[in-house]
Parts: sequence; structure tokens; C-alpha cells
Amino acid sequence: MTADVFVTRDIPEAGLDIIREHYSTDVWEDEGPPSQETIMERAERCIGLVTLLSDRITAPVMDALPRLRAIAQYAVGYDNIDIEAATRRGIIVTNTPGVLTETTADLTWALLMATARRVVEADRYVRTGQWKVAWGPKMLLGVDVHGATLGIIGMGRIGAAVARRATGFGMKVIYTSRHETKTTRQVEAETGAERRELPELLSEADFVSIHVPLTEETRGMIGADEIRRMKAGAVLVNTSRGAVVDERALVEALKTGHLRAAGLDVFESEPLGQDSPLLSLPNVVLTPHVGSASVATRTKMATLCAENLIAALSGRVPPNIVNPEAMDIHRKVSDSGQ
Repeated sequence: MTADVFVTRDIPEAGLDIIREHYSTDVWEDEGPPSQETIMERAERCIGLVTLLSDRITAPVMDALPRLRAIAQYAVGYDNIDIEAATRRGIIVTNTPGVLTETTADLTWALLMATARRVVEADRYVRTGQWKVAWGPKMLLGVDVHGATLGIIGMGRIGAAVARRATGFGMKVIYTSRHETKTTRQVEAETGAERRELPELLSEADFVSIHVPLTEETRGMIGADEIRRMKAGAVLVNTSRGAVVDERALVEALKTGHLRAAGLDVFESEPLGQDSPLLSLPNVVLTPHVGSASVATRTKMATLCAENLIAALSGRVPPNIVNPEAMDIHRKVSDSGQ
């Protein structure tokens, strides 16, 4: 029997159980992502897809899935999906914002603290037998977080959560944002955060944390020129998208010491290749895109993803629709019985 929904990875059971109550479901069991060809084959007769960031859902993929009516993305970002192509075809796209905000902010702070105080270096120092003297005045010196200036690039939900945590460390918070919003006004009132243009922020901040989506505008926005503007000895943390930062320029700045350290959860190419120069740098903390990786948050994401999918396939507006303009086309197609 052909399934109604193809799920491209084994997401938490809480979400799968909800989907299975309504639709027959085919789940890709491998840890790695299915190829585009596999998606087209397994989902050929499906009306719904559950996807991850590593699944490229392009116009040709959609053309190969004539019955497809909804794509429920198990993530906040959706740059892996051709939204324009989906909208033209009346395919509703949803994502899972909000539920992973605090968890991703926690990881941002873990990276910030680890880089500032050289936690990974210190752990390696102990494990490899380099710790020969009980205490040394100059052993593994880091930099203080308290009282420092934190620059946040992108003051959305996650950027705001990071800013709020900074108040506990007595940090000065500065930020960039394309527009004044309810969120930016709230954060300014709660934390005393001050808005800056990007060049000013880069030259002023001791720690720079990136929280922007990947778009044509943000791709490569932190390049060689921007990194040179950063304060000597600053720390860069990125938990947004790897392609926002020019990795080659970042590596050079870390090698020369212009940047003290970097904490990275995302990369231009994922998984990070074993030939990446980042792996040989002692002043980089690397995590494998685990910003939302807590049991509670991943379960909430699965539940929200399922609720989005079922709403879309039932003709209702999903809680987290990315392309609302697709609803009218979607309804017309559904009404026609196609």
C-alpha cells in the first residue's frame, strides 16, 4: 500500500504517532538523508512530506510528486525548500519556530562560555597528560564574559533570548536588526540593548553572536572585510547558518590571532569535512548543528511539525505556515479532487 506521508528521517515518536493517527506513513530509517531520487521514488504518490534542512526540495522534486499538498519542515529554517516553486503549485510549507528558541540560545551561551574560557582546550590539556603543575599563573588564560560587550546580529526570537541571558553577566548588549519590531522594543526595555549598524557593532563588540536566517541578503554577510572590522581579540559565535560566514576568511583570522576564538554549530558544508582547516585550530569549539538538540525541544518540534502537516492536509491554515499565499491555490486544487 502506498503511504500518504513520507517522513525523511526518524523524528521523535510523539510526532510520528500524531501523523499515523491520520495518515499512512513511510519513514526513512537511515541516519543520513535520502537522496532526491529516493524522495521522488518513495513519495511519488504522497500528499505530505516531512523534511529536514538536509533535504533539498526543488522544483523538479515537486514535479515528480504530483499529489503533494504540504511540506512540513522539521526546523525553523527552510532555505532547503524552493518556496516560490511550492507556492506556484499550491503546496503549503510549514516550519517549527518558537519551540527551539530557548534551547538554541542555551547552546549559543555554551559556545560563548567555552570559547571565552577555553573549556575544550582545558579538557584536552587534562586528558592528554599535559597538566604537570597543579596551578600556573599563565596556564590557559581566557577572557572575561562579565562586563564585556555582546554584539547580536539579528534580533529575532533567538537573538532576543541570547540578549536576555547576557543581563545575568552584566554585559552591554548591542544589536543589528533590519527593522524596529515589537521584539526589538521589548529587548531594549528589558536589557538596555542598543541598536547599531553592522560596521559599528563589529568594531565595538567583544563577542559577536549571529542569529539571522540564510537568505540571498545574508549569505556571506560576514566576510573578510567584516571580520577585519571586528575588534582584535574578539570572539565569534554562529548558531544560525554556516553560509552566513566566509569560512576561509574566518580561518585566516583565527590563525593570525586577529580573532581570539570562534564557537561554531553550523558550517558552509555539513557535515564538516575531515579536511577542513577548522579541525586543526585549537581556538575553535565545534558542535555538529545541535542547537535544538534537547529531548524536550526535539519532541516539541516533532509535535508541532505533525500538527502543521495535519492542518495543511485538512484544509486548515497551519499554525506555522511559511507561504500563506499558497492556501488559495491549495484549496482550489483540493476542491478539484486532484
